[in-house]
Amino acid sequence: MTQRAKVPGLLGELAAEFAGTAILILFGVGVVAQVAAAGTGEFDSIAWAWGLGVTLGVYVAGRISGAHLNPAVTVALAVFKGFSWRKVLPYALAQTAGAFVAALVIRWNYSEALSRFDPGLTVKSQGVFSTLPGAGVTEWGALRDQIIGTAILLFLILAVTDARNSLPGGNLAPLIVGLIVVAIGMAFAANAGYAINPARDFGPRLASFLTGYETAFQDAGGYPYFWVPIVGPLVGGVVGAGLYELIVGRFLPDEDAPEPGALATEATPAEAELSRV
Repeated sequence: MTQRAKVPGLLGELAAEFAGTAILILFGVGVVAQVAAAGTGEFDSIAWAWGLGVTLGVYVAGRISGAHLNPAVTVALAVFKGFSWRKVLPYALAQTAGAFVAALVIRWNYSEALSRFDPGLTVKSQGVFSTLPGAGVTEWGALRDQIIGTAILLFLILAVTDARNSLPGGNLAPLIVGLIVVAIGMAFAANAGYAINPARDFGPRLASFLTGYETAFQDAGGYPYFWVPIVGPLVGGVVGAGLYELIVGRFLPDEDAPEPGALATEATPAEAELSRV
């Protein structure tokens, strides 16, 4: 007799968010280390690896937690999609922890290449782990960029995962979400490195700080830059989700809605459990 799987509780959801975000960072930070420090690959490699990292992370976590992998996504879903506010902070912490641990793995694995490329562990290689403003871009310009980039991300994520809209068939939504990140990277990387995710930036930034990057929380000019890729995406995510609801969502026909906060799967965890009964 086959034992019926249980619907995961909060612990399972947090484990999924941790694992999914770790997968994202292993590929994302890993490819930047390979391109920047080891000299293998080019910018297109970075854009594609980040997108594929998102896709694989969503496949890992999607059926358990909804695969937010990003506090900006979690907050936006709490504001507009009924995701429980009591889960917002735990999700954000799990996402940041996953990013932190994965960045430590990359820091260890590429330690020789990083030491050769930047023996002093300065801003020259800090961009491997966290984002920095582009040449001539002020912190306020970078903040604007992060708001815009994350607004685009959330607008399109909701369009792809809204059960009332035309869902991608065959569980292809994670791939489409990954392609969204590739497109954002190719179009919005110059100003601020397209963090578009507070956990993606802060977790690896903290990991780099604890492993020798003394100026990890600053930009090249010594400004405490770390808050920009936190505040910008949180604001931008709410803006993008709000615009989706205003322009598209409110005009879609009502159908059976998925569990609040579920993303990128055609069957939510609760629905999957019911299908086994």
